[in-house]
Amino acid sequence: MNQPRQHSLFSDDEIPANLEKWEVADAADRLVADVVFNRPLTTIFQYLVPDGLRDVIGPGRRVQAPFGRGSQLITGYCVGLGNTVPPGRSLKSIESVLDREALIDERMLELTRWIADRYLCGWGQVLETVIPKGVKSNAGTREVTFFSLSPELRRKLGLSEPAAAGPPVPDTRTGAEVTEGDSIVASGSAVPVPDFKPILDELKLRGKQRSVVEVLAQLNRALPVDELSTLAQCGISPIQSLREKGLIVTQRERVFTGNTEVNTEPRREITLNEDQTVAVNTILDCVRSGEHRTLLLHGVTGSGKTEVYIQAIEEIVSYGRQAIMLVPEISLTPQTIRRFRSRFASVAVLHSHLTDAERHGHWKQISSGQVQVVVGARSAVFAPTPQLGLIVIDEEHETSFKQDNTPRYHAREVARKRAEMERVPLILGSATPTLESWQRAVDGHDTLISMPKRVAGLPMPPVVLVDTRNDPAIGKGAAIGRALFQAMNLALREGGQVILFLNVRGYSSVIWCRGCGQGIKCPDCDITLTWHRERALALCHSCNFSTKPPAACPYCQRPGLSYLGLGTERLEAEVRARFDHFKCLRMDSDTMQQRGAHDIALEKFRHGEVQILLGTQMIAKGLDFPNVTLVGVIDADTLLHQPDLRSAERTFQLISQVAGRTGRSSRGGRVLVQTASPSQYPILRAAEHNYVGFAQTELSHRKVLNAPPYSHQARIILRGPNEAEVKEYSTKVGELIRAAAKETQSNVRVLGPAPCPITRLKANFRYHLQLAAPDLQALSKIWEVAAPEFPPHPNVEYQVDVEPQNFR
Repeated sequence: MNQPRQHSLFSDDEIPANLEKWEVADAADRLVADVVFNRPLTTIFQYLVPDGLRDVIGPGRRVQAPFGRGSQLITGYCVGLGNTVPPGRSLKSIESVLDREALIDERMLELTRWIADRYLCGWGQVLETVIPKGVKSNAGTREVTFFSLSPELRRKLGLSEPAAAGPPVPDTRTGAEVTEGDSIVASGSAVPVPDFKPILDELKLRGKQRSVVEVLAQLNRALPVDELSTLAQCGISPIQSLREKGLIVTQRERVFTGNTEVNTEPRREITLNEDQTVAVNTILDCVRSGEHRTLLLHGVTGSGKTEVYIQAIEEIVSYGRQAIMLVPEISLTPQTIRRFRSRFASVAVLHSHLTDAERHGHWKQISSGQVQVVVGARSAVFAPTPQLGLIVIDEEHETSFKQDNTPRYHAREVARKRAEMERVPLILGSATPTLESWQRAVDGHDTLISMPKRVAGLPMPPVVLVDTRNDPAIGKGAAIGRALFQAMNLALREGGQVILFLNVRGYSSVIWCRGCGQGIKCPDCDITLTWHRERALALCHSCNFSTKPPAACPYCQRPGLSYLGLGTERLEAEVRARFDHFKCLRMDSDTMQQRGAHDIALEKFRHGEVQILLGTQMIAKGLDFPNVTLVGVIDADTLLHQPDLRSAERTFQLISQVAGRTGRSSRGGRVLVQTASPSQYPILRAAEHNYVGFAQTELSHRKVLNAPPYSHQARIILRGPNEAEVKEYSTKVGELIRAAAKETQSNVRVLGPAPCPITRLKANFRYHLQLAAPDLQALSKIWEVAAPEFPPHPNVEYQVDVEPQNFR
């Protein structure tokens, strides 16, 4: 790992020899904090800690500190403390500490440092992302005054230090009153209560004041005024009188007031088949060994992978440990959540629609150990589980596990590192694993577990490829070809349900001028506008620019523009017109904007209120509807011909996943795939349900190109409003990168600079360089040498993306 540069005074072996003893002692008594900021910097800055902050500062807490020449106060993160800095040079001082408790522990600090090193970004940037906004702002909390006995009275009564203030610990006794000589139930054991009567008689406390002191002494923890008055059966006046006498003291604490309770459902017993039993036993052998291993669970769609995860997690929970289950955001359906809540007493579900208060509440429950299973999207990999026993990533091939802004981490690799640090297993599950994960298993770095058959002996659905070049209906502009139309009619007449998949939203994907042949583009992006008929707007799907469609071509002024291409809006209109006796529902990001809309739509489909479900990739995976007897892929070529290294892989994955939505009951099912490229191997292998055959072909191509997984890549993107400036600066960056490669004698291939496939995006021109190396260390070494030499530019900024997943 790269070690960030530190701003310090002297190291231990640099103490000036001519210092007096008192000067050395004074230097050793200084407390120095290592602080990082939410900036693209590898530097760790050092600050003196004032005496008044020594007892409250610590790693994992936020601080305010003067930064830069103007000493502007900004928020940073304390990542370490030391006291070995001798005098001789002036250090700025910490201004304040913002958190009473550490927001993350030492192990999570270590993990975030690893992320910063691996993904070539600032440690402070990682910490800013890892800690949820609601946790930093204490969302869902309020300040409460707590009352406790004064230190002098506690000593008289022979009491230890009181428990920390906070929400009351549930009393396991029903309706019991605590009296002298009773036992207090704490952590499942009975603790004898001492006899306080002689001391209270000596203090001449009687009535309600005596009751207040007895309650505080017997519980020996700080209580809020409402709870204290209830237990002592008194009003505010006796409490205030005791405070004036100095017998009780107050403190202000923030407490969580939100509701994050989880309702569970009845459990149903599941009998595993042979493949599932072997998979569970393999995982549990790894769990019981106490060693970290990564296990790739390759199971066809419908093979029962989720039940394997659940039974492995049940074993983990039986040990008193916790599990993290990562799923794509779109798979966080009521079906998935219900299944976990029916099997575990406490499940926290983390997703993007949570409020800050809800996220903070879950964070507190997880960190206190009250949650057995954390189910969530990408960021749930950072859940603060104190007793982590297992991490599972379902649908590990999903691109949503890679963050597309700084820090550009991949949840799979972060999970691998965290599991290694915690010495727990990591399970990667998918019917269509990424080629990187597959190759690791083939090479023996990870353990492969295969589940090649569906549960209950159900067959994989037959897949029919329909060549749209010869389909008369498609030739006349229809979205649904003749074969698919007939298959839909048959399925619906027999009482089945139909899923139609099209990975393009809107009505028409291109607005085109027949006169000059130009597509109408976004003014800020090199992307053609998409016509959304429902909103009567032409939209840019990158920057959200919208406009009324022009009456004439803006380039040649010819009137009468053409609307070409298919989108889900147009598909929905055609379905409603041709199947008007059946209810249809569209699911895409346009129709699923309201909170809970996704869940409501799927429940309608589950209960048969809707017969035809159509949409984008949010319906392509994670859904299990036994009554679906037909799946139609409207256009299998939307990803295939894109200028992207992974276009073939993603085409195969998408067709395989959407095909897996049918044939999940004794009713059977089939799949029709409309394509203009029926002879392309990703489509052919998907139609055969042949992942291994696809992987072998694609990996042979990747090996010739020395592309991942046979190399590691990084992409440097430069952008700015002036293309000439961006081009010139990118040339300079390219020269520095190549010079660094030569200086470090690294086996790194540098391509570019060149315009990005989408050269203009959000009003910025974009150029990029691509770096490829046999290992990540070589990339890191070059970046460490070259990046500090990049000259500052007022109008051009750069980003680095390690192991990029898209190249647009």
